[in-house]
Amino acid sequence: MCEFCDGYPVDRKNLTVDYERTFKNCQMLLIAEDLTSQNTQAVLQVAGRMEAPLNPRESGRFVAEHSQDVFVEEEGMQRLAEMLFALRKSEELTASGWKKANPLAPSPTSDQALNWVFVVDTMNFSFWPDQEDQQCEVTYRMVTYRGYMTLCAAITRAMEEGIPITEPSYFSQMSVEELGHVLRSDNDTPMPMLEERHRVLTEGGHVLLQNGGSFRSFISPAGSDAQKMVELIVEKLPSYRDEATYKGKRISFYKRAQILVADFWGIMEARGEGDIPNLDFLTMFADYRVPQALVHLGALRYSNTLMETLRNGELLSSGDRREVEIRGCSIWCVERINHHLCSLVRERDGQSCNINSAVIDFFLWPYAKQHHKEMAHIPIHHTRCIYY
Repeated sequence: MCEFCDGYPVDRKNLTVDYERTFKNCQMLLIAEDLTSQNTQAVLQVAGRMEAPLNPRESGRFVAEHSQDVFVEEEGMQRLAEMLFALRKSEELTASGWKKANPLAPSPTSDQALNWVFVVDTMNFSFWPDQEDQQCEVTYRMVTYRGYMTLCAAITRAMEEGIPITEPSYFSQMSVEELGHVLRSDNDTPMPMLEERHRVLTEGGHVLLQNGGSFRSFISPAGSDAQKMVELIVEKLPSYRDEATYKGKRISFYKRAQILVADFWGIMEARGEGDIPNLDFLTMFADYRVPQALVHLGALRYSNTLMETLRNGELLSSGDRREVEIRGCSIWCVERINHHLCSLVRERDGQSCNINSAVIDFFLWPYAKQHHKEMAHIPIHHTRCIYY
């Protein structure tokens, strides 16, 4: 085990390859006392070639500039910016809409709110069903939920049942069976990837216990700075390292890390403590639902080949070129939309623009859910992974 890399196992038979997967955040190269000098030199050579990944915004731009199957559409982005301009004074385009967007979350003023978002965001991935008519469902207070909301409903249901699911001392030690009970479906279709959810949640719990015992204590060294919070989360929590290689460049999306920071902001905003520096560092949260909305709204376009691939239900692996292009172009598309929107605010209102890409994502995700029937002809891409 590597004491410098969060306990990742070392594959000594394939050290140079394994380095990129497990040591990209490690500043120490003396990883085991019995490494031969030849292997140590190989690791050093790989480290010399390594570079930090582009941040999500830089990654989005790089991908959009080189994309083969996904394209940002200028006219569509301008139309969407006009649509958002008309909503610029509504609660839909503010962080204070956080509680309204997720009525299952605890009150933002409660002690449990921050740990609740940590638990939910740590397991916030891969809800799509293998068969559309066989979806996991959770019924809470006579409302039946699907998709991401099943996770929210399950965690809130567990709290009502007296299960201390938001306490790191509990969820760091819970068994797979105990988590399975918390996430139990109310039909015959279980929530996907239970073992992976258990692994990342217990791992996250251990990290919180090592850093003050709560998410608020863990994140405090970042000083409420959005960029520093994302960097801290990615540094300390391996499951949040949402990265890929595209056209020879290391890139990043950090979907869950960014949404965790955005949720933190939403809670603090609701408490009247929403002065978070560097919020503009956040991009949209590259998943599979928002890209569908961007295509529907004409801001993003898939090639005919990609559209046919998705309609045929082909599973794209995490890091597949097409999967990277969908996510990267979605990020850059929202960046351009935000640029157009802020230009409109300055030109027409004569004011500075306080809307950022995260707020636009806060609008687009529920929009996609509300208009899912209208968008049914546009396929979402399917990727089973822990990143989204």
